[in-house]
Amino acid sequence: MFESITLSPLLTLAGIGLLAAIAQWSAWRVRLPAILFLLVFGILAGPVTGVLDPDELFGELLFPIISLSVAVILFEGAMTLKLSELREIGNTVRNLVTIGALATWLITAVIAYFAVGFDFDMALLFGAMVVVTGPTVIVPMLRTVRPLKRVADILRWEGIVIDPIGALLAVLAFDFYLASRKVDAFGEIFQLFLLVVAAGTAIGLAFGYGLSFILKKHWLPEYLRSPFTLLMVFVSFALSESMEHESGLLAVTVFGMVMANRPGIDVEDILDFKESLSILLISGLFIVLAARIDVDGLVAVGWPSLIVVAGIIFLARPVAVALSTWGSDLTAGERFLISWIGPRGIVCAAVAAIFALRLEQEGAPGAELLVPLAFLVIISTVVLQSLTSKSLAEWLGVRESAPSGFLIVGGGRVGRMLAKSLKEHDVRVVISASDWDHVSQSRMDGIETYFGNPISDHADRYLDLSGIGNLISLSGRANFDALAAQHFRRIFGPGHLYELPTSAEGYRDDKHRIAGRLRGKRLFGEEVSHNQLLGHLLNGWETKTTGLTEEFNLEQYLEKYGDNALILFLVDTSDRLRLVTNEDQWLPGPGWRVVSLVNPAFQSQQAESDEHKRNSSGQ
Repeated sequence: MFESITLSPLLTLAGIGLLAAIAQWSAWRVRLPAILFLLVFGILAGPVTGVLDPDELFGELLFPIISLSVAVILFEGAMTLKLSELREIGNTVRNLVTIGALATWLITAVIAYFAVGFDFDMALLFGAMVVVTGPTVIVPMLRTVRPLKRVADILRWEGIVIDPIGALLAVLAFDFYLASRKVDAFGEIFQLFLLVVAAGTAIGLAFGYGLSFILKKHWLPEYLRSPFTLLMVFVSFALSESMEHESGLLAVTVFGMVMANRPGIDVEDILDFKESLSILLISGLFIVLAARIDVDGLVAVGWPSLIVVAGIIFLARPVAVALSTWGSDLTAGERFLISWIGPRGIVCAAVAAIFALRLEQEGAPGAELLVPLAFLVIISTVVLQSLTSKSLAEWLGVRESAPSGFLIVGGGRVGRMLAKSLKEHDVRVVISASDWDHVSQSRMDGIETYFGNPISDHADRYLDLSGIGNLISLSGRANFDALAAQHFRRIFGPGHLYELPTSAEGYRDDKHRIAGRLRGKRLFGEEVSHNQLLGHLLNGWETKTTGLTEEFNLEQYLEKYGDNALILFLVDTSDRLRLVTNEDQWLPGPGWRVVSLVNPAFQSQQAESDEHKRNSSGQ
């Protein structure tokens, strides 16, 4: 479209990195899935301006680089699929990732067959590719839309679980398609397909159980666990491909699923590493893939491509949801919103690109349309649903009111005390902690938890913030609390960030103290610290709720209790919680309630005094 600009390979690679960084930042800034910006930037750099020509830049290395990148992405996705969770996610989610996925696959295949003119085998392959949604596109959308919690849970879990299942389905469909092209008789096709599946499964199981055994025996130092696992992903993929062509992606998918489900194996650090690496690979990979899109070919298809997109959005997804939610207690509005939200994401783009490259080498008819069609589905679903889902949820009456729940960073005794007090007033509370003992104790107290770092990439995908609108940071680490406040400032707003520093920080001079503009509001006033509250709890102080009346107002309450009570928060006549901070000035009146941490010794003295007065008046 424009006269192409020629850059050196070094500048081109650096430019890809710069575009990837800008795309990720833009996505964070406007709270949209990053894949949308990556694809747009890739199209602008490739077919629009001609600055980036991946085939010329990478030459014969293009296919191996993309193959290994997709292998890492599929392995990382498979590591999130814990089979035990399939029994816990409910019938609706289980139906969506089985019956719903099958319905979406078949309906999409039929539409592609008649609209685009694919061979039926190619149509089945395309249908399998666009089944997956994925958490990387679902989670940012849910945070903006704020649907009711059970709707958000269904969509989030569907995205998490269908990622590896959809990838496995697409890989199997791809293997079957290639087998059908190599031989004509169905028996021989099925035999070749079984060989591919057997090779991939065997290699995946061998590497999965082998690496699990090594990790369980602690034969690797901590600093080698993640890089060694990455190398094993590369080796398993290459070995499987050398044994049987097109079995490598199946091998790494099985490899990841085995790692995720082996008992006694802690893979959180490996998963974090893979997620960070996946961000790097995904960012560069999708810019390169989008740069290879044949826009002219897609335009040549014309209306049929739009029919495919419309069929997926307005027919395949609603039918899949209707079948999956049959007999459930979901309302019509909830079902309608679930049927509308189904954006395609990373796995869809990744498998489309790798399959298209391979099929183009085989000379398969229609292979050049796989990537443009898949990317058109991704862009259409992400843009259309991101722009309309919020208003639709509002109109259907299935959108949460302004979020009033609390995310508490730090699961120690003070955090658990606050969580239980808030939960008693019908507020959703989630404790995030990296200390398993704190998480375990919180769960025994009946508190929702997230085991991990709340500002990690994993939390961005899996931490459920539906109904959560406030942050309380009391990890005991000032730098981390300030970092958490900055991370959640754009999500919750600066007026909903709270923290409780340690007492030691109060003795630092200004040059060692974190700037106030980077922090949340200080809970319970300037003089109260985390250590002080912990000391009160160790001395047996307990929470107590006291109602205010015309005869007993807040001033009289403070006069009565003095230093024997610390006010945590107030509850107004509309049952809204008002946290006590160094910045907020509340004027509670009759009908308000005061929730405080009270010295039990003082309560005992008061009880004895009241008893004595009653006895005296009786005499």
